[in-house]
Amino acid sequence: MGIMRIGHIDINVIDMEVSKKYYTKVMDMRITHEDENGKVYLKCWDEWDKYSVVLTPNDKAGMNNIAYKVEKDCDLDDLKTKLEAYGISVVEKKEDEVIFCGRTLTFNLPSGHEMILYAQKEFVGKDVGVTNPEPWPDGLTGVGSHWLDHALLMCELNPEAGINKVAESTKLMQEVFDMKLTEQVMVGPDGDVQLATWLSAGNTPHDIAFVGGPEMGLHHFAFFLDDWADILKAADILSKNDVKVDVTPQRHGITRGNTIYFFDPSGNRNETFAGLGYAVYPDMPTITWTEDKLWKGIFYHTNQPVESFTTVYT
Repeated sequence: MGIMRIGHIDINVIDMEVSKKYYTKVMDMRITHEDENGKVYLKCWDEWDKYSVVLTPNDKAGMNNIAYKVEKDCDLDDLKTKLEAYGISVVEKKEDEVIFCGRTLTFNLPSGHEMILYAQKEFVGKDVGVTNPEPWPDGLTGVGSHWLDHALLMCELNPEAGINKVAESTKLMQEVFDMKLTEQVMVGPDGDVQLATWLSAGNTPHDIAFVGGPEMGLHHFAFFLDDWADILKAADILSKNDVKVDVTPQRHGITRGNTIYFFDPSGNRNETFAGLGYAVYPDMPTITWTEDKLWKGIFYHTNQPVESFTTVYT
């Protein structure tokens, strides 16, 4: 019982037509539904559920909520009990109150971010099918995003005031959802302040991550690619389409993944993330990065700060 994987993320976009073009032509997503409120639902070619990204028209960028899928419907009952026993208020919604989903649980993390849990979503299938599938579909025009992979959420952190929403949110994910703390960054004079954490629901380095800042927000959400060659091709595609790049192709020390960071037309930070990094099992020890090696952990190749990476988020 617990979280199986990321399900979808609902973000605000300022210009819907420009955003639709970006997510379909640059990120290679498919529009699967548009509702009467102007919201647009998209999926990647290698995903089988109805949608993984929701675009909501707004005059300000940012995240509305993030959803995670559990394995069985009965898991929702168990998790509701655990959340309420933990002191978290939970709202249960009926089937289709969250569009195309079965019944859902909605609650706020200690950080303040809204999270949704569900077990069922309308099935549409991969673009390549499941019988004798080709390794990728014809007609890819952009970076070829396989699936929505993870998100990094900004949490309020003020050690002097005794506030650490990174630590509080991390503890919840471990104790209620049985997620594995794979890596952490520890800072402060005594090295006892959790600045950032990465948590896994399965065998990959992270399904969700938290990092400290002055206030809550969305740092980025990431799409999976196969390997380093795909990362380099993605960089070319981004440049060809005049996408604003935050960090050019790099390797992370943390998670060992290959990466590019860039912004969608509204200013929401995206990432393409490639490579398994390492396999996660319950008995794997947590990897800890110290403050003096922080930037080597974030950007292994350059080991240099990137100011926008820590100051710009939505």
